[in-house]
Amino acid sequence: MARVISSLDDDKAEDIVTIDLVGRSSLCDAIVVATGRSSRHVGALAENLARKLKEFGFGGARIEGLPQGDWVLIDAGDVIVHIFRAEVRAYYDLEGMWSVDEREPRRVQAEHAGSVA
Repeated sequence: MARVISSLDDDKAEDIVTIDLVGRSSLCDAIVVATGRSSRHVGALAENLARKLKEFGFGGARIEGLPQGDWVLIDAGDVIVHIFRAEVRAYYDLEGMWSVDEREPRRVQAEHAGSVA
């Protein structure tokens, strides 16, 4: 998951949030939610992340929504990444939906000094 967050941060994704689902869902262990500034930025974030996942050995990652660029989902197995335009993210409010119990989503405070990919 650190590589996913690092990739998104390197490509200037905004408001990166991780939601821990261990013990709460059999779908995946975590969800990462991030925002792109435009449809073009959302697409670029997703394409770059998909390329890096392939380099890291996760070549089977599935991508949905890339042509529209409003909401792109990347299923990398144990981690599912959602990249939104801001308006679409606010409308669907995945953080609110998955935070119905005492657990809160974690905002990632990424350091821009460099990253390990």
